[in-house]
Amino acid sequence: MSIHTNAIKSILQKQNGYITAAQATNAGILRHCLSVMLTSGELYRVGRGIYALPEVWEDEMYFLQHRFNKGIFSHGTALYLHSMTDRTPHKYTMTFPHGYNTSEVKKQGLVVKVTSEFYELGITDVVSVCGNPIKAYNVERTLCDIVRGRNADDIQLVNQAMKTYAAAKGKDIAKLFDYAEKLRVKPKILRYMEVLL
Repeated sequence: MSIHTNAIKSILQKQNGYITAAQATNAGILRHCLSVMLTSGELYRVGRGIYALPEVWEDEMYFLQHRFNKGIFSHGTALYLHSMTDRTPHKYTMTFPHGYNTSEVKKQGLVVKVTSEFYELGITDVVSVCGNPIKAYNVERTLCDIVRGRNADDIQLVNQAMKTYAAAKGKDIAKLFDYAEKLRVKPKILRYMEVLL
């Protein structure tokens, strides 16, 4: 048992105090060991299949990513994760592939976007505010998303994000225009960039 307990503690140390049932199984740890640590108070159950040390700060984004693993943080939430806005989202936005059943997601109070094409375009690994690994769209994809459609996010948010991007050292204008063309928002993106660059 102590070998498994040490293995669990090793994973907890690497994962900011979290462990999933899947990670335990992949490491050859018996799930019973998680139950024993749960009963003794060494761990607590955060959600289905995810456990944490009692002193760990709860990371809602990490839990949501674990629970809805097809969801990609997008729009205003992705802007926030990329430090492209100082506005903390009051509701997180996630994008899902067409055909995904989003009824449970909506019950969690998330803003849900569904895309039938280009779902995988621009997915990148980022870290949550608490330092845990999550998935979001990259900056270029996010800028295209926030100017799309009739319900484009508010103009203040878009303007701030565009100005921040135009001033950024690591911007990739070619990628931005490529994404803009694929997502059919190139004229809007060009208008912003002509003014700002």
